[in-house]
Amino acid sequence: MKLLRVGAPGAETPCMVGPDGQYRDLSGTVRDFDAEALSPAGLARLAALDPASLPVVALGRIGPCVPRPVNFVCIGLNYADHAAETGAAIPKEPIVFLKSLGAFQGPNDDVRLPRGSKKTDWEVELAIIIGERASYVPEHEAMRHVAGYCVVNDVSEREYQIERGGTWDKGKGCDTFGPTGPWLVTQDEVPDPQNLHMWLDVDGSRMQDGSTKTMIFDVRKLVSYVSHFMTLHPGDVISTGTPPGVGMGKKPAPVFLKGGETMRLGIEGLGEQAQRVVAA
Repeated sequence: MKLLRVGAPGAETPCMVGPDGQYRDLSGTVRDFDAEALSPAGLARLAALDPASLPVVALGRIGPCVPRPVNFVCIGLNYADHAAETGAAIPKEPIVFLKSLGAFQGPNDDVRLPRGSKKTDWEVELAIIIGERASYVPEHEAMRHVAGYCVVNDVSEREYQIERGGTWDKGKGCDTFGPTGPWLVTQDEVPDPQNLHMWLDVDGSRMQDGSTKTMIFDVRKLVSYVSHFMTLHPGDVISTGTPPGVGMGKKPAPVFLKGGETMRLGIEGLGEQAQRVVAA
């Protein structure tokens, strides 16, 4: 299934994408994509519905594919070819950081440059959506805690992240820096999350063109690993890293967002996003 939320911020309607491509209203069946809806039993109930029997929702703003999570987790330097382009060593364990929930937004909402930004960058990423509470989960049980997958743009201000001291969080958590969606695509439609093409364009120029094949730590490992450091809740997001082609890695000189650009990005089978870059 492809699940999404349509409507104004804070007032989104839960929907599914029907076989005909139309958005079908699920609000008569679920309150939202909460713990009950994202559980295996909840997803099975949604899968049993006849989309043609559900009301059609008019096209409009697409919100994030899940409500505001408890944890918006990100993994750094998780692609071997991206680590190489940045000159970084391959991590021995996953690098874990958190995005501010102020970054969490719809897939096509504007991205706002922070005041004084000099080095705002892009990162197309595969994200895992948690379906069942996960704490100290062994790797062989990790996938039963996964509801599905979506696209995230892990927008990053590199000066804040790297040159301003402290952790990465200050460069990763600026408002609007986490477009999420358009769809939550359930596991049954993504048989191999480690073999998905992914890409990102800026103003029509291809910047990133990669594959989840080059991930260092796979989905199973990441769910298990993160669950040993924090409890993961239904609807939580784990954004799993980015392939090469980020602005900071461009040769002969880095390229960063100045405002006025359009980013367009997508992952095979998971849909596309598009954001205008605007001044804060």
